Amino acid sequence: MKYVDEFRHPEKVQHWVDAIDKIAVRPWTIMEVCGGQTHAIVKFGLHQLLPPSIRLIHGPGCPVCVTPLEMIDHALEIAARKEVIFCSFGDMLRVPGSSTDLLTLRARGSDVRMIHSPLEALEIAAQNPRRQVVFFGVGFETTAPPNAMAIFQARQRSLCNFSVLCSHVLVPPALSFLGLAEGCQVQGFLAAGHVCTVSGYAQYHPLAKQLKMPIVITGFEPLDILQGLYFCIELLERNECAVLNQYERAVHEIGNMAAQHIVDEIFEVVDCNWRGIGMIEKSGLGIKKAYADLDAAARFPKHTKTALVDTGCWSGLILQGKKKPHDCPLFGKECTPETPMGAPMVSTEGACSAYYAPLRFPTRS
Repeated sequence: MKYVDEFRHPEKVQHWVDAIDKIAVRPWTIMEVCGGQTHAIVKFGLHQLLPPSIRLIHGPGCPVCVTPLEMIDHALEIAARKEVIFCSFGDMLRVPGSSTDLLTLRARGSDVRMIHSPLEALEIAAQNPRRQVVFFGVGFETTAPPNAMAIFQARQRSLCNFSVLCSHVLVPPALSFLGLAEGCQVQGFLAAGHVCTVSGYAQYHPLAKQLKMPIVITGFEPLDILQGLYFCIELLERNECAVLNQYERAVHEIGNMAAQHIVDEIFEVVDCNWRGIGMIEKSGLGIKKAYADLDAAARFPKHTKTALVDTGCWSGLILQGKKKPHDCPLFGKECTPETPMGAPMVSTEGACSAYYAPLRFPTRS
């Protein structure tokens, strides 16, 4: 792990902390978009090393957290069918729907399986030709290519018993929505590096001009985040709204063209409802009509209406960066990873689970 250790070197970390302290003349509020960045910030205590004038707030960069409640309920309805083998990544199994979750449904006898790749679901479909196999395809631009490839290969292999329940969302429209919202406190963004490995960042240039904010494409290790913050603060102090790429070792401006090609083949841009935020125009991906026979939402129409229940969870305010997890009155009390009241406490990328980890493991460094 020597390569990782180089991005966690204490002396280099202190160098960038000192550099930030030196250039930060005015107070700034910066949002790190990705949940992976949030977890790194809390795990390594980076927010505690920064000068008091620099305030970090957490964005909606957790795809599990923003998957709408009605989509979770649709997944539960499909998974409860006797003829269905329902496949999902593990982080979706405990996300609460209106009345239950996928893990509880599995305990009651439904065939819900945790997998690590959508291609596993294809093989399950091939091995069980008399069962309907549904894969819960959730994520940002990062997971869209493999999910698109699963749909493409299902068509090539004539796997008529395979389909995907799609809930893909796009980062730039969400940044636009948050940055233009009334009362927005964000002055600069650290954009998600892994998303940009796929999509590139050409689309961020007009976005930065629209928002009049700097955007820095940033990685996930301590030195990545601190260097990204330095670049962002430097631009803010110069009153510039440029786009910079800190994550050069993984991200190029044009992104991964092969991945983009398969996504464009299978998906189209659609309006999308974000859990805790609301409807954002052209912020999601839907399966194209040409592949509608592989769309689980069309194959298994939703029959029950989602009833919104107020649990007192503040996840919507947390996902928009308006509140911190520990501000929520349920945090660490009624709401824990064992008894989650909202998705941000369930997901490994959720802000609430990041803040709860030091409480669960107080000796963690």
